[in-house]
Amino acid sequence: MALGCAAVTAAGCVWYLPALADLRAGADRPLSRRTAAIACLTGWGSLGTVALVLLVATTWWAPVGVAAAGGTAAAALRAGAAVRRAGEQREAARQWAQLPHAPLSADARRPRGVAVTVAVVPVMVVSLFLAVAGWGPHPG
Repeated sequence: MALGCAAVTAAGCVWYLPALADLRAGADRPLSRRTAAIACLTGWGSLGTVALVLLVATTWWAPVGVAAAGGTAAAALRAGAAVRRAGEQREAARQWAQLPHAPLSADARRPRGVAVTVAVVPVMVVSLFLAVAGWGPHPG
């Protein structure tokens, strides 16, 4: 169980390394984002701590206590970050509303990602189907 926790913690680097970058950026990031990064690090750190406790503890309540404390702290920090983010969005909307010009119309925004997805996904699906069916190009 400890090895599994350690492996999942190591695999979680796709979440906690960007969170570390957000914290290192300091005041360049909004406070809500830094608080969310601390929540992320708290959650992953608590899982790593659970892995260590599983190695040394002989009772079941020690790793459960660490997991409960870490999970509660991470959830509370994340909820606080969400509340702060909502306040920051309200403040930004108020500031944008005070500007003398109107925002861009919906026609001016063209999501290119949707067009690329619509063009690429069918080709990928057909290619996958042909490869599985054995109809694709074969080496040699």
